[in-house]
Amino acid sequence: MSYSKRLILLMGIDSVIVIFAIYVSNYVASSSFSPFSYTLAVSAATLFTCHHLFAYRYKLYKKVWRYASVMELLSIFKAVTFSAAITMLVQGLLAGQIYWKIMLITWMMHMILIGGLRFSWRMYRDKFVHRIGNRKRTLIVGAGSAGTLVARQLMQNPDVELYPLAFIDDDETKHRFEIAGLPVLGGRDKIRETVDKLSITNIVIAIPSLKKRELNEIVQECSRTGAKVQIIPMFEDLVEGKVSVNEMRDVQVEDLLGRDPVELDTESIRKYITGSTVLVTGAGGSIGSEICRQLAVFSPRKLILLGHGENSIYTIEMELRSIVGDSIELITEIADIQDRAKMFRIMRMHKPRVVFHAAAHKHVPLMERNPEESIKNNIIGTKNTAEASHEAGVETFVMISTDKAVNPTSVMGASKRIAEMIIQELDGRSRTRFVAVRFGNVLGSRGSVIPLFKEQIRKGGPVTVTHPDMVRYFMTIPEASRLVLQAGALARGGEIFVLDMGKPVKIVDLATNLIKLSGYDLDEIGIQFSGMRPGEKLFEELLNENEVHEEQVHPKIYIGKATLSDEMAEITEILQHYEKWDRLVIQDRLLQLANRKQTKKLIVV
Repeated sequence: MSYSKRLILLMGIDSVIVIFAIYVSNYVASSSFSPFSYTLAVSAATLFTCHHLFAYRYKLYKKVWRYASVMELLSIFKAVTFSAAITMLVQGLLAGQIYWKIMLITWMMHMILIGGLRFSWRMYRDKFVHRIGNRKRTLIVGAGSAGTLVARQLMQNPDVELYPLAFIDDDETKHRFEIAGLPVLGGRDKIRETVDKLSITNIVIAIPSLKKRELNEIVQECSRTGAKVQIIPMFEDLVEGKVSVNEMRDVQVEDLLGRDPVELDTESIRKYITGSTVLVTGAGGSIGSEICRQLAVFSPRKLILLGHGENSIYTIEMELRSIVGDSIELITEIADIQDRAKMFRIMRMHKPRVVFHAAAHKHVPLMERNPEESIKNNIIGTKNTAEASHEAGVETFVMISTDKAVNPTSVMGASKRIAEMIIQELDGRSRTRFVAVRFGNVLGSRGSVIPLFKEQIRKGGPVTVTHPDMVRYFMTIPEASRLVLQAGALARGGEIFVLDMGKPVKIVDLATNLIKLSGYDLDEIGIQFSGMRPGEKLFEELLNENEVHEEQVHPKIYIGKATLSDEMAEITEILQHYEKWDRLVIQDRLLQLANRKQTKKLIVV
């Protein structure tokens, strides 16, 4: 129904109610003046006029009554009460007396009929129009403000496929009570029992304040039921209308890391990024592109996006231009970090203050089969970029490394450790501050295990895990990128920064959770153990035994021991002769060199 038709209908119904109420009240009260008296007619006209004026003032005709609540009832109360009060004032002035009994009955009838009509419409829609029908039977975990809002929106919105039947909440004071017309059946220990009893197919977790560890525990309990588990958007976004309940997202694996994301010191980052020229190598990759997104928040004067793949660089350029417009000068450079002359030319041309070196080969099995490429990209490419930065007078150079560089068993890990050695050595003779950042597996990055698992699940399984005991440290792409930016702020020169990523996660548990979160049983998809690949370890380390130091210099920041031996002669020999060597020889030489007990200052963030 259009707004104008709805307005005319409501005004017409209200007009009938107003006139009906005052005349019936007169009859019920056995008034001394007749139904046709002048005083009654003026009272009716006054009440009629005032009602519509106050209805306009309190927007009674603009409210959507299927969502009526206490606030709408308060608006009706004000409109009816003020209308009656003014009518009584007119009676006193006109007749010299106020007909209290008539006006009291009129007020009561007015409230009952005006309010009752509107709330009856809501009750009718809730019970008959929006009954569950073919909608999915849903359990809401969390009976607080967010859960109540979600329940009401789900019940009142027929376009949403979910329909709530009950709440679960750990607050015992809410148990056995009803909220928004739904029973609170108990704490999280009742989830499986409730799902079975009510034939629940979907579970919505509506507790925005949950810590990651608690969320993990609740999701684990929900996953045992076989119901699909989802999480509401941010509560503030729901209240402000930025998103609706039908935009609930599935639980992501990063929600189950068992710890809250690490938040770092953005103010110190702002001081060295804002107004500066910043260059990012590998800017089109998973980490590189996220570094660029986060750099844009700090308003550098110029941001140089350097990468070898034109499509990925074009994609991040277009994304950033849509966000920052002309507020930041964006420059794209299609270049290979193995091209030494071009890297020097680019550095001289732009003279960046800060360089984030994210370009690298990172796939362990591929680098095992192609060790020479690992040398060319990860070692020579880093050396070219670092020395070009030194020559151009860059203030801070941050290199992306990996936990696989600790006691490496793979060519990729060894190449990254040797790259760390190169920038540590260069830091000792350069005015540029050279630092490296070590972190574990990045959830959702290209080639990481999560996209592979998701694709295997999409195809019906099985999900392949190399070994049942394999564990890895995990972090999110934003966490990894923030750490890289933080490293530049903390850099004094020569450090290797490591994020404290909590406890390592078993890969088989990760696969199991992902299968369940995708709405499947473990028996439907299955997990197949394929055996460890060349170069892999059962567990990764963040620091080796020579790098551990207990001295705390800042909350969550530790500094390691500082000893450094000189292996540059051997590195130079490898770079000069690797093209003549057999691949097995290259692997052996890289691993021997990378596993030397060579340490420098380390800071754990």
